[in-house]
Amino acid sequence: MHRTGELYGQFQTLDQQRESATLGMWVFLVTEILFFGGLFLAYTINRHVYGVAFGVGSNTLDLKLGGFNTAVLIASSFTMAMAVWASQTGRKTQVTVFLILTLILGSTFLGIKVVEYAQKFEHHLVPGQSFDISYHSQNPSATDSAGEIAAEKEELEKAFSRDPYLNSHAQLYFSLYFGMTGLHALHMVVGAGLLIWLIRQSIRGRFTPDYNTPVELIGLYWHFVDIVWIYLFPLLYLIDRHK
Repeated sequence: MHRTGELYGQFQTLDQQRESATLGMWVFLVTEILFFGGLFLAYTINRHVYGVAFGVGSNTLDLKLGGFNTAVLIASSFTMAMAVWASQTGRKTQVTVFLILTLILGSTFLGIKVVEYAQKFEHHLVPGQSFDISYHSQNPSATDSAGEIAAEKEELEKAFSRDPYLNSHAQLYFSLYFGMTGLHALHMVVGAGLLIWLIRQSIRGRFTPDYNTPVELIGLYWHFVDIVWIYLFPLLYLIDRHK
């Protein structure tokens, strides 16, 4: 395909090329909303039907890790926005710095998610034959306080009295938990790959006030992924936390 500098042959100007690319990215993000929408619908229906099990499942999650990860993603949105601003104003060095910071924050999020997933495997909270919502309360670790374990046992007793099939229904919660957070993490991995490409191009000085479309478009994608998490965090982590 013919290309003159950063302008591809089918476009007359860089502005036209940028507008077309931006429209394409928004169309893609709309399809992503539909993609996640199916999972959110499944979550809504099952939470309505099995509210007790979803509340118990939510309270097994580590609120501190989830809250910290939320702060990390909000910070990454800021650094990504600053990278876009720097590319638009010709601050080439700052573009690279902000992109690297965004990559570090995104990698931090994924690292914490691995820690959370490891906890679920350790506590037998992965859907399947070994799933046991009571495993942690019956097999506490040396670092667990007696008060917390006693409270967890009391909560489970009350939950089982309200829902005798709690163990089976809680698997629905964790199936959605792993499905939704896993899909989100996959999008984060894709975003990290795109950031690495942007960083390489930025180091070469490719992005200028006249041409910074890739930074803007990947910025839109990154913000979308962050917004999805802003919805996932309260839906998955904050059920019945007020009790």
